Amino acid sequence: QVQLVESGGGLVQAGGSLRLSCAASRSIFSFNDMGWYRQAPGKQRELVAGFSSGSITNYADSVKGRFTISRDNAKNTVYLQMNSLEPEDTAVYYCKARYYGNVYWGQGTQVTVSS
Repeated sequence: QVQLVESGGGLVQAGGSLRLSCAASRSIFSFNDMGWYRQAPGKQRELVAGFSSGSITNYADSVKGRFTISRDNAKNTVYLQMNSLEPEDTAVYYCKARYYGNVYWGQGTQVTVSS
């Protein structure tokens, strides 16, 4: 079983920054992949940024150059640094991990960007 706990969401003005954290209940080395997704009202959940096959990172085109995913292995935590935020980034952000074929999600953290 894996627990994922997100934090760091909030309300920010356009152009501002936030850093999200996802703390895992076990070593993140053990995950097949791990990443951040988001879901805006009325839209499907989409990949924002993630690690796969160890260290390979991938980003949604809409966030490239603005968002950075990183991790602290000692703390079993993955971060999402979000800069130059836009109102279109408003969504609930979820952490996801895949472990032995099972997919686990955090509870989500709300990010609201005002114009």
